[in-house]
Amino acid sequence: MRSLIVMAKQPRAGAVKRRLARGIGAVAATRFYRATLRHTLMRLAADARWRTYLAVAPDAALSETCWPSWPRVPRIAQAQGDLGARMQALFDGMAPGPVILVGSDIPGISPAHIAEAFRLLGQADAVFGSARDGGYWLVGFKRSPGRLAPFHDVPWSTDRALAATCANLKGRRIAFAATLGDVDTAEDLKRQRGVVERLVRSS
Repeated sequence: MRSLIVMAKQPRAGAVKRRLARGIGAVAATRFYRATLRHTLMRLAADARWRTYLAVAPDAALSETCWPSWPRVPRIAQAQGDLGARMQALFDGMAPGPVILVGSDIPGISPAHIAEAFRLLGQADAVFGSARDGGYWLVGFKRSPGRLAPFHDVPWSTDRALAATCANLKGRRIAFAATLGDVDTAEDLKRQRGVVERLVRSS
């Protein structure tokens, strides 16, 4: 079975999009985050080619009512640790089969991007969707024949995150999906203004 995990933080002011909030204010940044998360689930969870899960942080917020409601999307906890530890725990906790993990702040994400990434896993052990800042918005593992654990000592939030993760996968077959951009700063928001405005208007 194919599994898709959308990682999300509790959507409250001061807890999400802090760099963006410095440019547009905490209320506007949180509204953007809520709208993007809602539309990410709306677009991706309706696709029957995979099962979608919402992985939330902190764990204590798992049962709160702040999360977007979408049929058949179970919520799971992200566990503790840095980003790499939390992603590893999510991969390890899934049922057998290929797993793809994405963030919740990619305005341009579509089911076609996810379908292509799963297709690439047919010939690769791992797949990445590159971000323009040197990181990645998508990571997926075939998880056969064995467990992959490439997140150790990755310098998160730097332009070396993707390169370091790939280096940890030396000897494995790696494929690359589309390059997309997230929205971390006010400048990012300006570059994706058209997409973002459509999301916020319809939220």
